Amino acid sequence: MRRLFPVTDETAARAVDQEGAGPDGTGEWSLAELAAAYAYPTSGDSGPRTWLRANMVSTLDGAAQHDGRSQPISCAADMRIFGTLRALADVVLVGAETVRQEGYRPARARTEFAAAREAAGQGPAPAVAVVSGSLDLDFSLPLYTSPLVPTVVLTGTGAPADRVGAAERAGARVIVAGEGRRVDPVRAVEALAGIGYVRQLTEGGPRLLGQLVAAGVLDELCLTLSPMLTAGDAQRIAGGPGVPVPRRFALASLLEEDGFLFGRYRRP
Repeated sequence: MRRLFPVTDETAARAVDQEGAGPDGTGEWSLAELAAAYAYPTSGDSGPRTWLRANMVSTLDGAAQHDGRSQPISCAADMRIFGTLRALADVVLVGAETVRQEGYRPARARTEFAAAREAAGQGPAPAVAVVSGSLDLDFSLPLYTSPLVPTVVLTGTGAPADRVGAAERAGARVIVAGEGRRVDPVRAVEALAGIGYVRQLTEGGPRLLGQLVAAGVLDELCLTLSPMLTAGDAQRIAGGPGVPVPRRFALASLLEEDGFLFGRYRRP
């Protein structure tokens, strides 16, 4: 893996001799180096601030999935970054449809990140927070019954009472963050921060990401650009109603490996 941006004198020197390894040269980066490159921002001495980042993958022609799943357009380096982003987060925010399509399981504890998470005051693994207004979810799955950290279910005031009860009996923590059967993105982010989950990561899907973009609560996008073409009618990384004016993000960093580009874009 090599860093394309930002460019430093050391980056340029190692790119010339092609012998460097680590974050400013070629070769596989360690997990610690990836964690440093993707560290959450802090607010001075007050520690981490509420920060919502998204992690998505897209093909050259804009497809976020192939045959309904993101794995076919991913790669080993993308999965290392995926695991690192999870290891840095307090909570992983995900839409109900993505939970069903991708077969979500509880986040696992990673030995490599155990000391860093403990030092940061985090639990052994991030919680998973599922967004669902209808609660049409299978609460018998391990995601709800046996996570290391209780799964959060974000829903609205109109969620069926029997489904709320089923979620709670399974061990999930139900939080109301919207009216009717709609989850409000602003309230969802605030509710998660209110229970201590300020380092937030969303893995979509496209519908949820579109809602977060439209609500103006997304702080950072980590986008893997896959050197593949799929054609077809696959979803983009963000769907739903458009915003009145395109939202401009600034490039924070750009990495490359085997033709895949790993960009980080932040809200100015």
